[in-house]
Amino acid sequence: MTRRNFIKTGCIVCMSSGAAMSLLESCSVAKIFDAPIIGSDMIIPLKDFVIKRKNQVQYKKYLVVQNEILQYPICVYRFDENNYEALWMQCTHQGTELQVFGDKLQCPAHGSEFDNHGKVENGPADNRLRTFPVTIADSQLKISLKK
Repeated sequence: MTRRNFIKTGCIVCMSSGAAMSLLESCSVAKIFDAPIIGSDMIIPLKDFVIKRKNQVQYKKYLVVQNEILQYPICVYRFDENNYEALWMQCTHQGTELQVFGDKLQCPAHGSEFDNHGKVENGPADNRLRTFPVTIADSQLKISLKK
């Protein structure tokens, strides 16, 4: 193979893989839901976790919710019908907004990782994420935003 063919082939492979990655990334982007705040509670209908496929009901593992008065979104993990975890999506290292990747939250600035309960799995962050109390009433999830 000549140097010219090698460079040409390398450029084609690089461009193709870049295009493929952008397509895959666009498919996996989580939708962020706007959730109202009533009093000191953020309200999320439980039906927002439901995925209906044919005659089967499945559930999303998590939702990312926001409200214009909050500086950062909140990631709400669903473990079962009665157990949820609401995590403030602000890295405890330097305050960067976290990204969700399945059961992990990751900081794009320095690579800190947190599990779906807010526990640090990889630094440089050394403090767990802020969590919020969650209650279920009237087919709604209520996230208490009180400090």
